[in-house]
Amino acid sequence: MPKKVDHEKQKQKIAEAAWRVIRNEGLEQCTVRNIAKEAGLPVSSMRYYFSNQSQLFVFATKHLNDRIAQRLETIPYTGVPFNDLKLLLEQFIPLDEDRQLEVEVWHSFSAKALHDPELQPLNEEMYEDLHQIIRGALRLLTQVNLLKPDLDLDLETERLYALVDGLAIHSILLPDKFPPAKVDAILTHHLEPLFLHRDSQDNFVMEEISKALKAYRLGLLN
Repeated sequence: MPKKVDHEKQKQKIAEAAWRVIRNEGLEQCTVRNIAKEAGLPVSSMRYYFSNQSQLFVFATKHLNDRIAQRLETIPYTGVPFNDLKLLLEQFIPLDEDRQLEVEVWHSFSAKALHDPELQPLNEEMYEDLHQIIRGALRLLTQVNLLKPDLDLDLETERLYALVDGLAIHSILLPDKFPPAKVDAILTHHLEPLFLHRDSQDNFVMEEISKALKAYRLGLLN
């Protein structure tokens, strides 16, 4: 009896093989042949699932986004919103092996999107997702009077986005100059002026942020 193939799992296996090739050898080596070898699959099966390289990269990027989104929903929040906001932001900075792979692949795809029209919309979506996550967290923290009332949320969203993105890139390019302790200190220095009291406790707000993240991923929020 022929073995039943889970096609979605096969596509995910190929996508994850592409991540590893990018991480270990660079985007220029991310060819169909090299990905097939990494995945342990014949080249013909690659062409069965993806008609061209751009299709493969689009799926690999979406699969990466899903992995990040699922992790965001299971962050072990502490009940101290100042620390918990840092925990949330640090999910996008390469402070461990998993996040290092994610950030390296993410920025490799972003660079390729400059010259690949199939990847450009997804690249913009990745930016918008992080932007919305940051803005949503700041808005909820403001609504429960944990942040200073005179903050410009639009400006603070852009500042935090730029900081997180910059720390992510520098942590990859200059890991010795941006170890986790330094990244934590920079985030702390940036966030402290935003809060009325950094030691305030509130379990409700981060639970609401978790619900909002899940709803956003499922397309229930804009």
